[in-house]
Amino acid sequence: MALSLRRWGTRCALAVVVASTAVASFAQDLKIGFVSTERILRDSNAAKAAQSRLEQEFARRERELNQLGEQLRQATEKLEKDLPTLSESQRASRQRQVVELDRDFQRRRREFQEDLAQRRNEELQAVIERANRVIRQIAETEKYDLILQEAVYIAPKHDITDKVISGLNNAK
Repeated sequence: MALSLRRWGTRCALAVVVASTAVASFAQDLKIGFVSTERILRDSNAAKAAQSRLEQEFARRERELNQLGEQLRQATEKLEKDLPTLSESQRASRQRQVVELDRDFQRRRREFQEDLAQRRNEELQAVIERANRVIRQIAETEKYDLILQEAVYIAPKHDITDKVISGLNNAK
């Protein structure tokens, strides 16, 4: 029995050596790349153009919202200043006006933020789709086996983000 356990242990050790050698040779043949989606969305011309379009599209509404916020601030300050001299009915009326102005401001701000978030997602999704096409082209032409977009750690030699950004900037 001791002899069979020794043989079994030897066979297991031999299997581990063979398996680790096979994995090591496979890993040497595997060409891996990494792409930072965050950098693409921050540094590429397509992402910058998308951000510019969003700013232009929402600039008017943002100005209107800021003006309404300023009106609310001024109305609140004026009410606080005039409060001691107002009659009860005037106080109630002005407080209602400030509450209605605040409610309108909050509603418009929420709608603005929702619309902006939706449009930003649409624009960024379009940039990501274009970047994925560039990534596939790079993978095919340079014979990559695997390209990752998220990783805890990646050696800099595997980072192809600059190639993707360049390809994205050059693509029309």
